[in-house]
Amino acid sequence: MKKLIFLFLLLPILNHAQKTFYGKEPLAHTYSIVAIDEETGEMGVAVQSHWFSVGSLVTWGEAGVGVVATQSFVNPAYGPNGLTLLKMGFSAEEALKVLLEKDEGRDVRQVAILDANGNVAVHTGKSCIEAAGHVKGKGFSVQANLMENDKVWPAMANAFADSKGEPLAERMMSAMEAAQHVGGDIRGKQSAAILVVKAKSTGNSWEDRSVDLRIEDHAEPIKEMRRLLKVHRAYEHMNKGDLAVEHNDIDLAMKEYGAAEALFPENEEMKYWHALTLLNVGETEKGMALLKQVYNKNAKWSMLTPRLSKNGLLTVEGEVLKQVLGLGK
Repeated sequence: MKKLIFLFLLLPILNHAQKTFYGKEPLAHTYSIVAIDEETGEMGVAVQSHWFSVGSLVTWGEAGVGVVATQSFVNPAYGPNGLTLLKMGFSAEEALKVLLEKDEGRDVRQVAILDANGNVAVHTGKSCIEAAGHVKGKGFSVQANLMENDKVWPAMANAFADSKGEPLAERMMSAMEAAQHVGGDIRGKQSAAILVVKAKSTGNSWEDRSVDLRIEDHAEPIKEMRRLLKVHRAYEHMNKGDLAVEHNDIDLAMKEYGAAEALFPENEEMKYWHALTLLNVGETEKGMALLKQVYNKNAKWSMLTPRLSKNGLLTVEGEVLKQVLGLGK
C-alpha cells in the first residue's frame, strides 16, 4: 500500500519527465553495463559512446539503492526517477515497468536497472537503431544500440563472466574493452564513464562512490579510462598508506605507498610523501634517497619542504632537518 501511495504522488513528475522524445533528447547510442559484485554488494554502471560527456546522461547510481543506464534516444529522467522508485521499495523490474508505461517514447529507449538485491531489468525498444540488443545474466546486464554488428553485447557478457574475481570496475572495463574489440559503436569513440557505488549508504555521498570516473572527449576513451582506473587504484593505496600512518602502522604504510608507486611509477607526488614518511619515522637514508629522486625531476618540490617543516608535517629536527633542507640547494 505504501508503494502505491508514493507512486501516486510521483506520477505527475513521471508524466512530465517521460513525454518528450526524439528532437528534444540527445542521441546517446552506445554500449553499457550494469552489474553487482556478489561478494561486496557494490553496484556499478559503465558506458562508452560516440557522444560528448556520455556519463552525464547515461550513468546513474546511489549506494544502497541501485544503478541505472539510460540510453539510445536517451531520456535522462529514467536515471533519477528509476532510483526514486527503487528507494520506494520497487524492484528493478517493477521500476522499469512504471517508467516504460509512462513513456510515449518507450520504443526508442534502451534502459537497464539493477537494484541493491541484484535484481536486473532491461529494455531494448523495438525502434532502437540496429545493431541493438542486450544480454541479461545473474547480477548484470549488458546492452548496446547503433553498433557495428550484433557481436557487441554477447562479447561484453562473456568478458564480464570471464573476469570473475576481479574488482567490479575492472570487470566492467573488461566488458567495454570486449565491445570495442568486436566493433563497438558504428560511429566511433568519444566518451566513457564508470560509476561504482557501495552496498550500503554511509549518508555521505563523497564516501558512497567507490569509483567515479569520466572521459568527456577523447580519441581513445576506453584506453584512457583503463589508464585512469589504474591511477585511481594507485591513489587508493596512497590514501590507505596515509591512514596507516595516522594509526602508527608504519609497516602497512610503507606497503601501501610501495603498491601505489608500482602502479604509477612516474608520479612525483606519491614518491614525495612516501619520502617524508620515511624521514618522519627515522628512515633517513631511504627518505633522503627518494626525496633526491623527486627533486631531480622537479626542483619545485624542494621549495615545498621547508613549509611542511613549519606546520609539523615534516617532524625531523636538528642535523637531519639541515640535511633535508639542504638537499634541494
